[in-house]
Amino acid sequence: MTATGPCNAPDVVDVVALGESMVAFLPSRPGRLADVPSFDRAIGGAESNVVCALAAAGHPARWVSRVGADGFGDHLVETVGSYGVDVTSVRRDAGRPTGVYFRTAGDRAADDHEVAYYRAGSAASAMSAGNTDLAAVRAGRVLHLTGITAALSDDCLGLLREAMAPGPGRPLISFDVNHRPGLWQDGAGPRVLRELARGADLVFVGEDEAEQVWDLRGADAVRAAFPDPEVLVVKQGARGATVFAEGSAHHVPAPRVDVVAAVGAGDAFAAGFLSATLRGLPVRERLRHGHLVAAATLTVPGDLAVPPPRDLADRLAALDEETWGTLRLGPGWTEAAQAPEEVRTP
Repeated sequence: MTATGPCNAPDVVDVVALGESMVAFLPSRPGRLADVPSFDRAIGGAESNVVCALAAAGHPARWVSRVGADGFGDHLVETVGSYGVDVTSVRRDAGRPTGVYFRTAGDRAADDHEVAYYRAGSAASAMSAGNTDLAAVRAGRVLHLTGITAALSDDCLGLLREAMAPGPGRPLISFDVNHRPGLWQDGAGPRVLRELARGADLVFVGEDEAEQVWDLRGADAVRAAFPDPEVLVVKQGARGATVFAEGSAHHVPAPRVDVVAAVGAGDAFAAGFLSATLRGLPVRERLRHGHLVAAATLTVPGDLAVPPPRDLADRLAALDEETWGTLRLGPGWTEAAQAPEEVRTP
């Protein structure tokens, strides 16, 4: 699959991402939210995470969203823009606040992990096809969307349907299922997410996520249920990922990683895979680049990390199977001075 799109548009970029971002408050120490005395401010949002990583990797990228006319909105726009992302299409809403959330340290999947969202009635939840710059949304080779946006409101779901509608100039649609059960109060999540995934060109979904949402067990079952997307990526955690493309399935194991925090790794994987797709790399290398950008995020405490330099990532992605299997990546591995031998275990 090669990413194409409205390349005659004057403001065309490689990737446009549409969706909500929030100000995130990260704990200063482990423990229950009730016990954490202070928090460090950061940002969090699946779609902005993807375009920040892509912009840091050298791709022209745009984020389209809506934030409040408040200090948190200022912080979001300034921070995302600092990665080199075009934020000129982010609208301000004087009547609604910017969403925020607090979380505990550690893995989201852990039993004691807590996240407290304050996003109900947020500016982003009011996004619609009528108040969003659809020309900016469509002016990219790839449009990246997630199921999170679809769950925010009926207007947000309508916006996604409009953005994904077939027609002249439709970019390649990348869709990450990103199921958030707490956002689907009406139980419509499985049906809506199925509809959106079937309408996309490139779909990312976790193997455990597909089982939770649709009771599908294993990558082959996911592909059987979703034959429409030209490319389907099933993420399988520490075991790696399987991509269905070009009429066949390709599995690439993940390198071993000394994990600092798992939050944001899925977004980073999507960014790495999209970057390699935009560059026209073979399917195996696309998966490996996804794993490598995910590993960069796994080895830092926040949602965002500087991706590995392209020359380093290309050298690692080109390793033979045996050598790839010896990789072990820890904090600091993305430093440009390091060579493959310095991040490899015997």
